[in-house]
Amino acid sequence: MLGGWKGIFSFSLPSEMSSISEIKICVRYFQTCSNVHVLKPKYVCFFGYPSFKYSHPHQLLKTTAALQGQVVQFKLSDIGEGIREVTIKEWYVKEGDTVSQFDSICEVQSDKASVTITSRYDGVIKKLYYNLDDIAYVGKPLVDIETEALKDSEEDVVETPAVSHDEHTHQEIKGQKTLATPAVRRLAMENNIKLSEVVGSGKDGRILKEDILNYLEKQTGAILPPSPKAEIVPPPPKPKDRTIPIPISKPPVFTGKDKTEPIKGFHKAMVKTMSIALKIPHFGYCDEVDLTELVKLREELKPIAFARGIKLSFLPFFLKAASLGLLQFPILNASVDENCQNITYKASHNIGIAMDTEQGLIVPNVKNVQICSIFEIATELNRLQKLGSAGQLSTTDLTGGTFTLSNIGSIGGTYAKPVILPPEVAIGALGSIKVLPRFNEKGEVFKAQIMNVSWSADHRIIDGATMSRFSNLWKSYLENPAFMLLDLK
Repeated sequence: MLGGWKGIFSFSLPSEMSSISEIKICVRYFQTCSNVHVLKPKYVCFFGYPSFKYSHPHQLLKTTAALQGQVVQFKLSDIGEGIREVTIKEWYVKEGDTVSQFDSICEVQSDKASVTITSRYDGVIKKLYYNLDDIAYVGKPLVDIETEALKDSEEDVVETPAVSHDEHTHQEIKGQKTLATPAVRRLAMENNIKLSEVVGSGKDGRILKEDILNYLEKQTGAILPPSPKAEIVPPPPKPKDRTIPIPISKPPVFTGKDKTEPIKGFHKAMVKTMSIALKIPHFGYCDEVDLTELVKLREELKPIAFARGIKLSFLPFFLKAASLGLLQFPILNASVDENCQNITYKASHNIGIAMDTEQGLIVPNVKNVQICSIFEIATELNRLQKLGSAGQLSTTDLTGGTFTLSNIGSIGGTYAKPVILPPEVAIGALGSIKVLPRFNEKGEVFKAQIMNVSWSADHRIIDGATMSRFSNLWKSYLENPAFMLLDLK
């Protein structure tokens, strides 16, 4: 099967026709399978001049690649970080626009960053494959670019623009080859620069865009205006050829150093205790408590306690209610041995209170809560808090606990996941008290003082039902403080 294509060629003119400003010769190629045959014409017709015969066409014609162009699919390359698809956020070109190498094509947005895609070819945009906000995939075509020449045209090309006789003689008759891309040639033509006078800094003396800019700057002191298309990474110019200072931003200098210190004091004890605690299978249970009535009662009792020199908080009520609940569910006030073979039910309710101090987390306990009044509990809490802040708690204050409450809500937070302190088997974390809308028995909305509580129990000996029943009883004492009077001993 036969196929043919036309080529445009450059050549040197005989002296008698040197006034012709532009010559075009058309030679038809025929291809049979993989062989290419060139029909060499004996006569060439020049517009406005008679035909002339040439006997050595290889001396007149320097064959290069066809200048008719080739459409190349510009595919979205892998931009790293494992990204396989991006969103088109902005097009910097449209169909029909001319682009050069390193010109910005579009901006894409991945799930990690925005990236500007630049052209690898000189040519004309023929097709855009996506609209704005479309999803583009790595390895798929992004645009079609009609290149100004095939690959060979980027290499050994003899300059043959339409120029005057003197300029043509200077660049062509001597047969000197000038290596440059079409984009560089166009830049030279626009600024009336003879490529033969420019020293190329590229491979094999190839003239680069920077060589043209440097030449123009040295000759006239002028600087070409920047291209309207933004460039991400322009080719780095040689420092010796560039006179414009480039601002360099210095990164901030950080002089801090890491510090290593031994774990000691309360922190060391906490490491040991928590390491043992995490071997315990924890069961969690959460609920909310309406403290509206307790808030009113406390406001009534605060002036009385203050007159006795005691600060009355909510904690004495929480501890006393817990002690009343432990009387009904004594397994929560127990301990187990290391191998969990024996359970010891504690007679005393030594309820610990987690305190946040400058020395770290400490858990002193109020001894024998089961026989103390609310005022006596408040007095002991005042003493423990004062000594804890001063770091003067004794070993007796810090040992012997049987059950623990953590008042984390005094700092903030609603729910928590408290960790059991061995050898105890249960712990509760109290959230902050918040004013929230709730419904009364009549369906009316009212402002309620709501606190959330989070319990953790050793699931080896305590089941969920036991924890839930204890929580309900403790909750009932706080929501109806008068109920505690019935069970106080």
